[in-house]
Amino acid sequence: MSARNRAMRRSWRSRLAGQSWRGWLPSPKHGTARGVAVWGRPRLQRDSERLVGLLAGCPNLRACAAAHGLILDDHPDSLAALDRVLDPRSDADGRALHRDGGRDRGTVMARHRPGTRWHLWPNGHPVIKLASGRPVNVIAIVSDLADAGQARLAALYADAATGP
Repeated sequence: MSARNRAMRRSWRSRLAGQSWRGWLPSPKHGTARGVAVWGRPRLQRDSERLVGLLAGCPNLRACAAAHGLILDDHPDSLAALDRVLDPRSDADGRALHRDGGRDRGTVMARHRPGTRWHLWPNGHPVIKLASGRPVNVIAIVSDLADAGQARLAALYADAATGP
C-alpha cells in the first residue's frame, strides 16, 4: 500500500471516529422517495395549486369508493364516509387505500385548511406542510395504516389539523 493510500485511510478513519452508523443513513428527505415522487422544474415547488392538481387524481381510491356507492368530493366529510365503507383488510380496499389514500387525505387538507399546502422534499416525495411549518408525511402514515388493516382518514385529518 502506498503512502498516499495509507494517509487517505487515516483521514477517513479520523472522520468516522465518534460517529455512529446512523449518521451515514439517508434521511427520508434525501433517500429514495417511497411510494410517490413528483419531478419537475424547481418552480413546481412554489406552485401549490399545480401540486394539488397533480396529486389530487386518486383513480384507485375513487373507483373503490364508487364500488361502495360513495362519491369522493375532496371534502373532509367524505373522509369520514370513506372510513365507514372501506375495509382495509380486503385486498381491493387495502390496495386502493395504500396507493391513493395518502394523496387524497393530503389533497383534502391542502384545499380546506388555511396555510396548509403540499411541499416537495429534495428527493421528490410530497408531504403536507401545515401552517405551523410542521411537515406531515401523509402518504407514509396512511400506507402504514393500510398495512395494519386500519382506515382512520378522518381521525388523522383532525389530528394533523389540531397538532402543533
